[in-house]
Amino acid sequence: MTALESLKNRFTASPASWLVTGAAGFIGSNLLEALLRWDQKVIALDNFSTGHQKNLDEVRESVGPVRWKNCAWIEGDIRDVAICRHATKGVDYILHQAALGSVPRSIENPLATHDSNVNGFINLLWAARENSVKRFVYASSSSVYGDERTLPQVEHRIGNALSPYAASKRINELYADVFGRCFSVECVGLRYFNVFGPRQDPNGAYAAVIPKWISAMIQNQPVFINGDGSTSRDFCYVQNVVQANFLAATVQGSEAVHQQYNIAVGNQTSLNDLHEMIRQRLAAKFDHLRDFKPGYRDFRQGDIRHSQADTGKAHRLLGYEPTHTIAQGLDEALDWYVLNLSSGQKMSSREKAHQQIEPQIA
Repeated sequence: MTALESLKNRFTASPASWLVTGAAGFIGSNLLEALLRWDQKVIALDNFSTGHQKNLDEVRESVGPVRWKNCAWIEGDIRDVAICRHATKGVDYILHQAALGSVPRSIENPLATHDSNVNGFINLLWAARENSVKRFVYASSSSVYGDERTLPQVEHRIGNALSPYAASKRINELYADVFGRCFSVECVGLRYFNVFGPRQDPNGAYAAVIPKWISAMIQNQPVFINGDGSTSRDFCYVQNVVQANFLAATVQGSEAVHQQYNIAVGNQTSLNDLHEMIRQRLAAKFDHLRDFKPGYRDFRQGDIRHSQADTGKAHRLLGYEPTHTIAQGLDEALDWYVLNLSSGQKMSSREKAHQQIEPQIA
């Protein structure tokens, strides 16, 4: 029995109360769906600055009306401490995903990044302390490694931050450690490495590479690679991230708490190889992709050239075992991508009110 299967049995036998912030976003909605499928009680919080109503609609349809009744919805902003206090009442575990993602966006507007990612983070930490939440699990990022070039990346060795987004995530880790020491708030940070999967938004200047490329390829639009294509990433399918969050929230043993963990697969994939993996899978469905080639342009400011995670610490202390490689994740998500990214996605009226903020990447 895997660690995740063991958790599922334990969760369904003894349901808990969870708060998922950023629940209308990509990772948040996947966490929400998994928790509801396991008959947990969930408070879902989002302000729709980067999340989408369609993600919630998809979760509701997937889990069915009976399980959906276990979800209590709050439309609110973590920058409002009163909202944080309200959302954390009676909660056992927090899975904090809400943030303004994207390195380029943070360079263009560092004040907005800091306000959401740092001020909002402290508000939620303080509310967790006031309401005696058992465990606070939060999304950090591989961007905290900055200019540290030694691969694979290990948690205790980080470099200088290369963007305001990276700085905000590192500040989160520092505050989590401080709240653990000063206020006994149990915190676990998860450094995500290029997460992908269903419900990841392909639209906007700051969209993540996989859904953006798939959407463009399907619609026979140009695909551009920043640099020469040798840039590599450790792409991580979203179900690996779901597993890591649940393990981090419920792991026993003091040595596993007040830590940061790499959450990835431990492999490198170049952008050139990624492009070919996607093209090959889609070419079976779209004839125009048989000889489809990418274009190339300059590297982006603040981008890290190569990343690869050492996941040994997460394996040792959390019991984390990735269930999906990049190839397995692309295969599993392909039908969703084709169904949902074949044409431009429409925003709801509520989302149009927030369209000045580009889609979130985790």
